[in-house]
Amino acid sequence: MPKRHTLDVVIIGAGVVGAACAYYAGRAGLAVAVVDRGSVAGGTTGAGEGNLLVSDKEAGPELDLALLSTRLWRDLARELPPETEYEPKGGLVVAPDETALRALRTFAEGQRSAGVEAREIPADALHDLEPHLAPGLAGGFHYPQDAQLQPARAAAQLLRAAAESGAEIRLGTEVTEVLTGPGGAVRGVRTPGGDLLAPALVNAAGTWGGRIAALAGTRLPVLPRRGFVLVTEPLPRVVRHKVYAADYIADVASGSAALQSSPVVEGTPSGPVLIGATRERVGFERSLSTEALRRLAVQAAALFPVLADVRVIRAYHGFRPYLPDHLPAIGPDPRVPGLHHACGHEGAGIGLAPATGALIAAGLTGSQPALDTGPFDPARFTADQRTGDAA
Repeated sequence: MPKRHTLDVVIIGAGVVGAACAYYAGRAGLAVAVVDRGSVAGGTTGAGEGNLLVSDKEAGPELDLALLSTRLWRDLARELPPETEYEPKGGLVVAPDETALRALRTFAEGQRSAGVEAREIPADALHDLEPHLAPGLAGGFHYPQDAQLQPARAAAQLLRAAAESGAEIRLGTEVTEVLTGPGGAVRGVRTPGGDLLAPALVNAAGTWGGRIAALAGTRLPVLPRRGFVLVTEPLPRVVRHKVYAADYIADVASGSAALQSSPVVEGTPSGPVLIGATRERVGFERSLSTEALRRLAVQAAALFPVLADVRVIRAYHGFRPYLPDHLPAIGPDPRVPGLHHACGHEGAGIGLAPATGALIAAGLTGSQPALDTGPFDPARFTADQRTGDAA
């Protein structure tokens, strides 16, 4: 399909959230350009594990967003090429003792009321689901709606589909200025290669979302939260589900800046086992943390003793875009007409991307959103003023 020269929207960010925004905006009939100073999935998306989780979210707005995304990812898995490696394999959350199990039971009851499938697994049945789990666990919960995919490939395929619908994809192109007109309304962006004019701009810049907001003359307090992942040598399928310990849920909800770690273990179609997850707020510090890696290795081997003698072939890390209330910013920014935000998803951006893209497309076209967007309102942080300060 030939490219259209009149743009309806410019999307900043070629990660999975920006790609999903481009995909759904294109399906809604909008002329789209995606701009990224780097490559496809060059930021947080490329450093993700590909988790599509409902199991770690309590009843509330984020869980509603996750359930919508779960349905949309299933549809996308049928539409996109198999290279996305979508696996609806389910998740298993395990409790080390009766206290943790009771907490999981209460957590699951709230989730069920929101539409989550959660089945309690007694201790003597855990090994039917995961034969290599450590003995002595008190029990757990199985979440069949949890899934996994290869995040960089998913972003690439969404962008490819958007391009086939006419979207312009401009990689290696940095936005240096947000252009505004009378009343401060968005009218495009400036790049070293020239201006891209459009009446709408989507900030899907992930961890750098605060900087894009500042360019537009507003504020979004996005901060980076670093996380590491270990990758083992290829193995037979020794881990069947997404498996993690109950304390991972508390780590996700925590606002602590200190290093936190809890075992999250999953196999992949190509053989390696992925081991996470750590969280810490250290800015954009990219140095290797041997303590973080040591914790991951020890905790994973405690959960799956079969991994104790397995070789780790590499480790990688990235930065989750963190907002203080642990909810993403999705939708129009009333302080800057034409500016829409789609960032701040922390570690759930890959899972929440389709719902985010669909909500952004609804906002751009004035159509009815699939769920209430009020809890994700970008103006909830500094609704009383515009400022040029970066987050």
